[in-house]
Amino acid sequence: MMYSNLLMAVPLVLSGGNFSLAFTSTSHTSRALTSLYSAEPIAGLAVNIGELAERDTSAMERWATANGVQRFDGLKLRSADKYNQDVFAVTTQDVAAGTPVLSVPEPMIMSSNKAMQEFRSMYDMGPAEQILSSVEAESEIRQYYLMLKLLYELEQGTFSLFFPWLNSLPRYFENAVSMTSFCVSCLPSLMRKLNQKERGNQQSLSLWSIQKVPFLSDETKANEELVKWVYQIVYTRGFETPDGEDIKIVPMGDMFNHASDFVEVEPWYDEGGNYYAYTTYDIPAGSPLRMSYGDPFNPSFLMARYGFFDENSPATNCKLLPEKINQDMLDLGYSETSMLFYNTGEVSEEVWDILLYMHLSSLQDEGYTDKEALKEAHMDKRSLIDAHKAGDYETKQMLHQKYYQYTSARLLEHIDGFVEQLDKLLAKANTIGGNAVYVKNEHPRLPLIMKHNEFVKDAFLTVRSLYSPDNNWKDATRVMECNDEECAEALCVQDFNGEWNCEGGLGYNEDGSERATSKQVIL
Repeated sequence: MMYSNLLMAVPLVLSGGNFSLAFTSTSHTSRALTSLYSAEPIAGLAVNIGELAERDTSAMERWATANGVQRFDGLKLRSADKYNQDVFAVTTQDVAAGTPVLSVPEPMIMSSNKAMQEFRSMYDMGPAEQILSSVEAESEIRQYYLMLKLLYELEQGTFSLFFPWLNSLPRYFENAVSMTSFCVSCLPSLMRKLNQKERGNQQSLSLWSIQKVPFLSDETKANEELVKWVYQIVYTRGFETPDGEDIKIVPMGDMFNHASDFVEVEPWYDEGGNYYAYTTYDIPAGSPLRMSYGDPFNPSFLMARYGFFDENSPATNCKLLPEKINQDMLDLGYSETSMLFYNTGEVSEEVWDILLYMHLSSLQDEGYTDKEALKEAHMDKRSLIDAHKAGDYETKQMLHQKYYQYTSARLLEHIDGFVEQLDKLLAKANTIGGNAVYVKNEHPRLPLIMKHNEFVKDAFLTVRSLYSPDNNWKDATRVMECNDEECAEALCVQDFNGEWNCEGGLGYNEDGSERATSKQVIL
């Protein structure tokens, strides 16, 4: 569907807490949207992208209403700062689960598929796409075309029918692309790796490929700050549709912040491409309305991509980066999203499996000469992999118990080394962190980085306190407790008197009996 198709919205029909929204399609030679502005294109950039420029969300809301956006009466936009740097959606009324709080007609939605169809049909985009291929950025072509669509609309100035929305977008970011070199130098290893990936991706989509776009002006192509700003808009506000076929930016729908614990709204598209946001549970008045931006167990990625740190994240990556990652490790579940330290102090199964695999592999790598021990280690390594593939948790548990003194020592050694690295990074940040004026003007993202590093340090020390040999318990394990309706995980520790105590799980009934009808040790 091209941007020249017009969808006229009919009034919202509420019925029993649900609603249906009908649209009829009409072709027009002019654009579908109403801009509320009639000025001709002006010289220069009509949208001030300076970091302190105020976002005009009031004009955007009037524009949205004029173009058929409908919302729950209690849905309001709020900001806690002077320049509206962070604008977010809240509800001022109680909202029942399953309530549609927002609907956005399809013509208002920025779509990578529509942008590709529009520009490919009008211009020769081959040279620009060849540049993307040469820098191995073909996987980002949908985001690339959204960037081009934004740049095209920005060149139209106030004449753009999207101008009120463009002028409401954030100017200030704290993500990887926006950080200074000093800020980057204060990041721990994995976060620095994510940072380099984000910055490299931005450069791949912003340098030579932009120069080959036939419809952009030379001024736009030379404006590196503008291209970088557009990149950040696309990558922080564009989300893949549920079917995976498109990436869309939804005006008004892009005002929902992220939640890692309780997501208040979920998006849905009908067959015509119109957008709806439905509540997921009963929400009291005064609550934020939030969606999920990605894996809640990966706060470092969320910070690198979106520029915020999620203090409610239930876990963080354990930062264990082997020199070489082979297929066996991948089969055991090694990935940046599965190697986790939980804020309870627990460690994910994948971490223990990789630590055990690394120990069994190290005997040969380190030149161990006891042939019988080497043979046993090799056999146990294969048993670990085979048991993992077969779901044989009893064999895995036996192997983990057999080598626990070695794997736990490796775990504590890794924690101590990483905490030492974090202390050095925090000390480096503090060399200028005491000068608030300098930090605010030159390195305003530094406080966020320090907050991230402190969070990671606390998580690591929590794990250390649980598995340190100085604890007054002898053994620990995780147990999956189940009944006919549900399952829940419990952390159990054994003291030196042989007594086991568990936290979590399904708990007890009112009569004091256990709710669990079955228990299985999982680590």
